[in-house]
Amino acid sequence: MIRRLFGLLALLLSGALQAAETVRYCDYPVYPPVSWSDGKQPRGLAPTVVRELFGRLGYRVEMVVLGNWQRCLLDAAEGRVDVVLAYASEQRAQAMRFSTVPVLREEVAVFANRQRPLKFATLEDLARYRGGLLFGESYGADFDRFVARHQNIEWVSDSGQNFGKLIRGRIDFVIQERRTGQLFVEHLPGARDIVALGPALSVDYLRVAVSRHSPLSEHMNEIDAQLQKMTDAGELERWLHESEVTYRDMVRQP
Repeated sequence: MIRRLFGLLALLLSGALQAAETVRYCDYPVYPPVSWSDGKQPRGLAPTVVRELFGRLGYRVEMVVLGNWQRCLLDAAEGRVDVVLAYASEQRAQAMRFSTVPVLREEVAVFANRQRPLKFATLEDLARYRGGLLFGESYGADFDRFVARHQNIEWVSDSGQNFGKLIRGRIDFVIQERRTGQLFVEHLPGARDIVALGPALSVDYLRVAVSRHSPLSEHMNEIDAQLQKMTDAGELERWLHESEVTYRDMVRQP
């Protein structure tokens, strides 16, 4: 009887330990090659980095997929998930801690329709036009203030909606990471006239963001150290390339 009780206690402790070692990662997979869905699970650079990073630190990763990016950020801010990959901002830093080692350098571009050209050299040039963004997206304090001041943005939950509006002339521009946007429109029907304009709207860095409510927030030094090892080994660059190849192969399939 005593042996059975000890066995049960060991089993309960093992279960508690396993639960404590699970990292809940939230993804909104609509950003190829960083993250997209194959219909079953998230694919791409971001989920690969998270699985490898926390796996090497001794954690099991649980993927959480929500209906829009804003939901992921809210769940991280309130501690319902432990980790997202995001750009750092003053507002987000109040609820999350960001890795000092970046996962990816991103150039943010303005996408327009050549059939309805627009003049763009600075952010303020966009004030006269109507644009599209995904819920929860932020491209820096200046851009957020611009959006709040001019109220010229239509918010949607899917990039396909945004670029569809741009193709049909319902909006004048889409703000999107240049790499993601160009990859997305390569195989989008009717998108032959959608182009990324020359000057970058901004350059930012995708980082591992940990909820301040999560016990992981006390381990940012270990997270940064492991990210640096992966960067130095060329793994992040290799995973990005593999993700681009995999995405293109997937969309070419009938």
